[in-house]
Amino acid sequence: MPVVVVLGPTASGKTALAVQLAREFNGEIISQDSRQVFRGMDIGTAKPTQDERDVVPHHGLDLVSPNETWTLAEQQGMTYETVERLHRAGRLPLLVGGTGQYLRAVLEGWTVPKAPPDAAFRDQLAEEADLYGVPALHARLRKIDPPAADKIMPNDLRRITRALEVWQVTGVRISEQQRAAPPPYRTLLLGLTMDRPALYARIDRRVQRMLETGLLAEIEHLLEAGYDWDLPALRTIGYGEFQPYWEGQTELAVCAERVRYDSHRFARHQYIWFRRFESVEWLDASLPETAERARWRIEKQLINVNDVSNGV
Repeated sequence: MPVVVVLGPTASGKTALAVQLAREFNGEIISQDSRQVFRGMDIGTAKPTQDERDVVPHHGLDLVSPNETWTLAEQQGMTYETVERLHRAGRLPLLVGGTGQYLRAVLEGWTVPKAPPDAAFRDQLAEEADLYGVPALHARLRKIDPPAADKIMPNDLRRITRALEVWQVTGVRISEQQRAAPPPYRTLLLGLTMDRPALYARIDRRVQRMLETGLLAEIEHLLEAGYDWDLPALRTIGYGEFQPYWEGQTELAVCAERVRYDSHRFARHQYIWFRRFESVEWLDASLPETAERARWRIEKQLINVNDVSNGV
């Protein structure tokens, strides 16, 4: 069962390439982006445009409201079900996104803990992180679950919180619940990359486009709909940085610069995740022949072109 993965840092051109490949290989796109699941958060998360979604079917977008949770287990299950359905229909699944944890859970077949979110416990940990710092929570996790602590960066509050939450809710360490059974896919991983200065310049241009195409209006609509700045979804990059502007504490330009800075840092963090993937075919997204090279890789390494038209 062939599957194409298109991964890469933010603003590297994953969606554009994936849409082109999906059109050529009778494919559909399954988003692997942890923020694009939220309805009403389109501009700040750089969701595929309506034109792109009209050209190629997309899955994994607009699944929950900003005040709801979407778990790793739900993402993994949605992806497996969609891949199976597409294979039955003779379509090529393309997993597209920059959330490394989503991609690893799917491709490595993690057994994801089914512990439901505990909002009160999460709030408690968030308060402790504010008081004592995220590394203090990481130190606590190391006492409870050393293997999990070894895999989580000391400042990764979200993953530290989830590991402590699983222990709190189930009494079983998350490392003991995460077993791997890879699915029977023939997978080609295409990674988009470019020199850091070029990537940062693309990020900066994207931030400017977001502002020009209505990001502030999108944030205003979310707030008017009753969504609060304290929601995890609204604390993410592209949204949370604008709270001081909204509250009259600073100028818009300062917030926009913070978005650019945070996005650069996020891209560096994504590269750390991508190093954990084996056999990624890295393509320089700044070169005009990138799409042709990706097409050649699919034809040569993954499928025969005729497989798509006859059913994969």
